Amino acid sequence: MLQCIDIVKDYPAHGGVRRVLKGVNFRLERGEKLGILGRNGAGKSTLMRIIGGVEPMTGGRIERDMSISWPIAFGGAFQGSLSGLDNLRFICRIYDLDYKTTRAFVDDFAELGRQLGEPVKTYSSGMRARLAFALSIVIEFDCYLIDEVIMVGDARFHQRCHDELFSKRADRALIIVSHSMDFIRDVCNRGALLHNGHLRSYDDMNESIAAYEAL
Repeated sequence: MLQCIDIVKDYPAHGGVRRVLKGVNFRLERGEKLGILGRNGAGKSTLMRIIGGVEPMTGGRIERDMSISWPIAFGGAFQGSLSGLDNLRFICRIYDLDYKTTRAFVDDFAELGRQLGEPVKTYSSGMRARLAFALSIVIEFDCYLIDEVIMVGDARFHQRCHDELFSKRADRALIIVSHSMDFIRDVCNRGALLHNGHLRSYDDMNESIAAYEAL
């Protein structure tokens, strides 16, 4: 179970603060697939980063008894002056993963070749996303956070990403942010709409899509 309770997020703004999230509440059970909809700037990515532990909240709390990924393909935690391999070693130590096995998977999946030994700051945005995606799925989380554009590279790589997340891990919980209504409808079994800082949950995905399209 994952439960967000009265999540508030403020950002500094000219003359004061801007409150992006105004007491967000929802509960996610193991295996559920939740699609979060909302206009650009509604705070969807902010909420995902808070849930994933990569951005602090201003108020509220999160209760969980399952492991939660960081947002898939999020590269903000990389140390840019270190190589991809050095970043990989660090993650292996944090999560107690076998380095040789993990490197073999990342080598095969990210397909970065010799670049894996170069500083991450020299990577293109696509290369960083491929490495981040590979590192995200090499760890077996109970719940994965998927924020909008997760598919990078060619059609073959897109299909591999899809197979890893939605076929091999079909039993895992997912929280997905996307503007693709077809994708959300196909993958999620419930929805929520983030608007004006508040999150409204729907038991039916089509109801949440209709509410979003009515904005």
